[in-house]
Amino acid sequence: MSRLFASVRARATLAATLVVAVALVAAGTAVLLSLRSNLLGEAGTQAERSARDVATELAFGTAYGDLSLDVDDRPVQVVDDRGTLVAAGEDLERISGTGVDAVKPRPAATGYARDRDDGGDGEDAAAADDDDGREPLEPSEIGEPITVGDGSATIDGDTEDYRFAAVPVETDDRGRLTVYAGAPLSAEHGAVNTALTVMLIGFPVLLAVVAWVTWLVTRRALRPVEGIRREMAAITASEDLARRVPVPATHDEVARLASTTNQTLAALESSVERQRRFVADASHELRSPIASLRTQLEVAAAHPELLDLAGAVEDTVRLQRLAADLLLLARLDAGERPADARVDLTALAREAAEGRTGVTVRGDGAAVGAAGSRGQLGRVLANLLDNAQRHARSAVEVAVRRDGDAAVVAVADDGEGVPAADRERIFERFVRLDAARSRDDGGAGLGLAIARDVAVRHGGTLTVRDAPAGGALFELRLPSA
Repeated sequence: MSRLFASVRARATLAATLVVAVALVAAGTAVLLSLRSNLLGEAGTQAERSARDVATELAFGTAYGDLSLDVDDRPVQVVDDRGTLVAAGEDLERISGTGVDAVKPRPAATGYARDRDDGGDGEDAAAADDDDGREPLEPSEIGEPITVGDGSATIDGDTEDYRFAAVPVETDDRGRLTVYAGAPLSAEHGAVNTALTVMLIGFPVLLAVVAWVTWLVTRRALRPVEGIRREMAAITASEDLARRVPVPATHDEVARLASTTNQTLAALESSVERQRRFVADASHELRSPIASLRTQLEVAAAHPELLDLAGAVEDTVRLQRLAADLLLLARLDAGERPADARVDLTALAREAAEGRTGVTVRGDGAAVGAAGSRGQLGRVLANLLDNAQRHARSAVEVAVRRDGDAAVVAVADDGEGVPAADRERIFERFVRLDAARSRDDGGAGLGLAIARDVAVRHGGTLTVRDAPAGGALFELRLPSA
């Protein structure tokens, strides 16, 4: 189960289903509450209408026995201001929610107070009232406020829930009366129960459909990702960095992921290949001085008089320099951050040119500073001067200046220059343009590669172009301190 929910597809399906479930529950609750409120309001309106009809009859002086109390088999009560039941429906057997639980009127209150003992009918009584100068009551005397509440009642053996409305009415001879009339809530209960049943059945089905559709959609969307994963697993197992993952034609995030993965693989392949070439070239370069030194030592062991001490020292120095270059390159490749000291490039250039024949340092007299490692920047200048002297006919010139926010060191020679097609290639490791030149004269081909790597890690650049007087001009640009 834990592996199932570790899947992006399963989590997406679960999340979508939960979101839809929450939305459905919220919407269903709102619908049920709105439906119940509307139906309760309608039942209250019906109950109020029934109570007003009875209150109107009372206001016009209708006797209790002549009231319309059994219309539509709804519970009706008439209560006086002392809380005594004076009239009720004939079939009413039990009632609650009105405040008066009595269902049978008191015998003394069932008549009409204005009925005469001499047998006068209603019309005579009404005439007598007219003779007394009293006007019949008007419906406008039905009082306010009207209250509404819930309860239950049993009519002719059937018990139901009702919505009761209480309507007060003022009469001249009977005082203040209150009419309680109820409207059944069976329709409200039925509608709400039906809607709830539909939701309880429909919502799980809808959630199942949502989960199924989400599962299918995510499977289709993640199929390219699975293809990328399988291909990456195959590349890892085979260690073949020349392979690439498939790029879907969807032009979406997955396609961009595949393209980025292929770019990463290409960069990794290039880095690994560069590392392999570096190891092979380093081994080749180390083999020559080591072999020469061993030969000289073996000869010296057999014939001490034939020992070429100067050649042995030269091979040892060359081996030492090559090892130092390889160590520096290894530190640069490992991401070693340069120091943040302020370096005076003018003084550093004069120091690097000291003792070299034919090298001239030119500056404007002011100190030109750059932030970085004095040792690494001194190594850059030394490598540039070594390269310039190796190719110069007679003179090398070093110019130090400030150019805006940059500190510039330019090293120019009067040699043959660098062909335009090779101006980037010469900064690669173990590259020597003159294949006919011996290693003793040309070095290992690491000087310019080290110089550029150091320049880049100091936030600068190292480029080459034609010098104004011929030859090559190497320009080192660093952020000014």
